[in-house]
Amino acid sequence: MATVPVLVVLHVLLLAAAAACAAAGGSSSKVPALYVFGDSTADVGTNNYLPGGAEVPRANFPHNGVDFPTARPTGRFSNGYNGVDFLAVNMGFKRSPPPFLAVANKTNRQVFRGLLGVNFASAGSGILDTTGSSIIPLSKQVEQFASVRRNISSRVGNGSAAADALLSRSLFLVSTGGNDLFAFFARNSTPSDADKRRFVANLVALYQNHVKALYVLGARKFAVIDVPPVGCCPYPRSLHPLGACIDVLNELARGFNEGVRAAMHGLGVSFQGLRYSVGSSHAVVQSIMKHPQRLGTYGSRT
Repeated sequence: MATVPVLVVLHVLLLAAAAACAAAGGSSSKVPALYVFGDSTADVGTNNYLPGGAEVPRANFPHNGVDFPTARPTGRFSNGYNGVDFLAVNMGFKRSPPPFLAVANKTNRQVFRGLLGVNFASAGSGILDTTGSSIIPLSKQVEQFASVRRNISSRVGNGSAAADALLSRSLFLVSTGGNDLFAFFARNSTPSDADKRRFVANLVALYQNHVKALYVLGARKFAVIDVPPVGCCPYPRSLHPLGACIDVLNELARGFNEGVRAAMHGLGVSFQGLRYSVGSSHAVVQSIMKHPQRLGTYGSRT
C-alpha cells in the first residue's frame, strides 16, 4: 500500500477543487467571495472556538501546523495549509476566509469580512445532525451562513438585491460525507445491501436539501469535493486482520459519490442559474495508491 504525506494529497486535491471551481464558473476575476462548508477536510480553526473538552475534535497541538508560516497549530488538521487555503490563494484572495465563529461576535467591521467569504466547516461533522458530537453539523453551518447573509444585506447598498448579486457570483465549496460513513460503519460493520442502499439514499437526499437551502439563500456556484476511499484510511485498515482496506466503507463512498453527482445534476437541471462541478478526491487518492511512483520521492511502499 502506498503512503504519501498529507501535504502532497492536499496539493493534488487543490487541483480537483480548482477544476470544480472553473467548471462552476469561478475565477479570481469573477468570484468576490468564498464560502466553505464541511468537515476536517476544510476546517481552518472552527473547532478551536467550540466549548467542551476532549469530546471536541481539535487540531490545536503539534505536529499540526509544523509547516504553517507561523510554525504553530491553527486548528487545521494538517501540517500546514489545507486545501481550502491553497484554493483561496490560487483564486486571487490574500488568505483563506476566516472561521465564522472567529468573527461572529466581533465588531461590524469584522462581520463585514463576510463580503470576502466565511468558513463554516467543523471537524467531525457530517451531513446528518447525529454525526459527531459537540461540533457543528452541516445543517447548522447553513444556518450560520443565513446569519451572514442577513449581515451582508443590512450593511451594503440596495440591501437584499446587492447581497443576491454578490452571492450569485461567489463560490460555495462543500466537502463533507466521510464522517457519516464512518459513523454508519461503527454502528453496523456488516450491513446488508438493502441497509447500505437505504443509508446512502437518505444521506444523499439530506445533502441535496442542504444545497437547496443554500440556493434559496442566494448560492448559485457550487464546488463539490467528493468522499475519498475512506476504507483505506489508517484506522479502518487497522481493524482488518491483514491491514487491508475495508471494502464496506469503500462501497459506501462510491455509492454516496454516485448519488451526489446524480443529485447535483438534477439540481442543475431544475434550479435556474445553479452551476456546479465535482472535484474528485476519490479519484485522486485512488490514483496515488495505484501509482505512488508518479510522486517521485514522496511515494513509498509498506
